[in-house]
Amino acid sequence: MTTKIKIVIMFSLLVLFSLSLIIIWGGSNQSIQGAAMNTATTAHPVIMVVFDNNAHDPRLATAWGFSCLVQGLEKTILFDTGGSGSVLLSNMEKMGLDPSAVDLVVLSHIHGDHTGGLDGFLRRHAKVTVYLPQSFPTDFKGDVKRAGAQVVEVSGPQPICAGAVSTGELGSGWGLREQSLVLETAKGLVVITGCAHPGIVNIVEKAKEVVKGEILLVMGGFHLAGYSAHHIAGIIKRFQQLGVRYAGPCHCSGIAAQQQMAAAYGDQYLAIGVGSIINLGDLN
Repeated sequence: MTTKIKIVIMFSLLVLFSLSLIIIWGGSNQSIQGAAMNTATTAHPVIMVVFDNNAHDPRLATAWGFSCLVQGLEKTILFDTGGSGSVLLSNMEKMGLDPSAVDLVVLSHIHGDHTGGLDGFLRRHAKVTVYLPQSFPTDFKGDVKRAGAQVVEVSGPQPICAGAVSTGELGSGWGLREQSLVLETAKGLVVITGCAHPGIVNIVEKAKEVVKGEILLVMGGFHLAGYSAHHIAGIIKRFQQLGVRYAGPCHCSGIAAQQQMAAAYGDQYLAIGVGSIINLGDLN
């Protein structure tokens, strides 16, 4: 083989190698971009309150407890199930919501006003994954599995689906453990609480630690019924320091806390009850 032919062959191999690198790099970029799109914040999820002891939609039954449906994420999430399966399912039906469209159920804590509706819901639609605190009783977890659902035990912070993260179990000592749900949206973080037994401020602080970003909305049960006006004022002040733009206390928050927060937040206060629909795209 002449020297000239060797040079031509080496040059051709060099060109082919360069082209292969370009193709591989391009494919890598596409896969990285695709992964980023899958984990990107969701533009405008919608939250529908399907169980609460505060009235809003007169067609719906009020009962002690809390549950809301989150649509518009990668998965449809039912957060808590209220205290009664029949009330939960009836309210969902009147709101035009199909239980079989739910992909994931997230339970905040063990109390019956947040888990009582699960059995009735699973009898209607069991092909879901239930995210519950690891501290839940073994018998409860077994019942959920026997109903046909999958169980994911949550201890520390963890993703629920693209655009939704659990704070992980919060609480100390022998006290009650509770997780809250954090939504990552184009307008900021949304923190949804069940009863906020570990302290509503602690939960918001944990949410900001787990998912970096500004807080658009905090909603759900704040567990402030019976607390003094001075204590509630301190909560409001801390909310403002943490940059909470909208407040939506319901369930166990108490009338006094709702009134004080409404006065402090004005147009950025959300009066939430059963049947409330919060389109996050409408919030500034």
